[in-house]
Amino acid sequence: MNIKVGLAKSEHSTILISKGKIRMQHVFIIGSKGIPGSYGGYETFVDKLTEYHQGYSRLKYHVACKGEKSEEFEYHNARCFRVKVPDIGPIQAIYYDVAALKNCCAYIKRNHIEQPIIYILACRIGPFLGCFQKKIHKLGGKIFVNPDGHEWARAKWSCPVRKYWKISEQLMVKHSDLIICDSKNIEKYIQETYKQYIPCTTFIAYGAETRKSRLTDDDPKLLNWYKEKGLSANSYYLVVGRFVPENNFEIMIREFMKSSSKRQFAIITTVNDAFLEELEKKLQLGKDPRIKFVGTVYDQELLMKIRENAYGYFHGHEVGGTNPSLLEALGSTDLNLLLDVGFNREVGEDGALYWGKGEGELATLIEKADTFSLESIKELGIKAKKRIANEYSWKYISDLYEEVFLG
Repeated sequence: MNIKVGLAKSEHSTILISKGKIRMQHVFIIGSKGIPGSYGGYETFVDKLTEYHQGYSRLKYHVACKGEKSEEFEYHNARCFRVKVPDIGPIQAIYYDVAALKNCCAYIKRNHIEQPIIYILACRIGPFLGCFQKKIHKLGGKIFVNPDGHEWARAKWSCPVRKYWKISEQLMVKHSDLIICDSKNIEKYIQETYKQYIPCTTFIAYGAETRKSRLTDDDPKLLNWYKEKGLSANSYYLVVGRFVPENNFEIMIREFMKSSSKRQFAIITTVNDAFLEELEKKLQLGKDPRIKFVGTVYDQELLMKIRENAYGYFHGHEVGGTNPSLLEALGSTDLNLLLDVGFNREVGEDGALYWGKGEGELATLIEKADTFSLESIKELGIKAKKRIANEYSWKYISDLYEEVFLG
């Protein structure tokens, strides 16, 4: 069955009243690296959710945080608990989620918490979830899962790891009480692929800020960054994202090099020496001075301003759900050129331009975009920002989560 937020009623959406008093709903979140101070998609989501709900007397969050020692602290009125994770290589994430889940169960039992919700981000621990489901149901709780995107399709994983991801996803769906999908396409995929389990799903997207950067155009921090990178406002196309093959950096760079654009291509990304070496051999990056790898930017106000001042933004992600960097681009940059896949069209609609992976498609679109009038670009920007404000603002998203958690 398919739950629509705010309409359908089920066990998890009953009125929270116990003995004449309004009962506090406890929500345990595991699967992010933790808050504060991390800037991944899940980490930003948890940070914003707890920020917007920190004054709510009926919601109490418990957030698992990866750490070097076990401890507890308060942040945004959420109880954050660190889980010590040994250095055991790639399976650290699985160990972390299982250890956090054990911690949650023990805390719930010890404190006699009624009807808790365990919200698991990502599908890493499917083979273990059946056992935990029995324990959590016995404690009167429910398991909610956010499946993220198609993790099993990422090129960085070996074949055995991809198989594990796929099996794990299947078992997470099977043993959950509600699947919260951050993309309508992901929700459709879950419903069709795992229909034998009759999955209970709902759609709540990822969020984005709707304000402008607090930095001004003449802020020394911005000007110094431009000087260091050899850039200036409106002189560059931009991309921000993890430097991995499935984000289609090779196509974006190759097509930009084919284009006759006089602008530059600024790439804000993580370090991946092996992938960079591979692209250098294929594309001979050093021969085109327009291609600029400018490192990472963790200052969020600076990054927002860099987005605002970009002439255009490229987005090549194709295996995730609602992608944070896409929302941030649509909320900040007027001209957005997105890979034409369902996830991206679902978000951008008519507020962006779209390109395919065929030879010369993006290069042609870049040359066309270079000739756009200011009015045309502004019109696209207005549509993009309206889309974010109406459907993806953090306030709107946090309100939807309130409805799901409280009923």
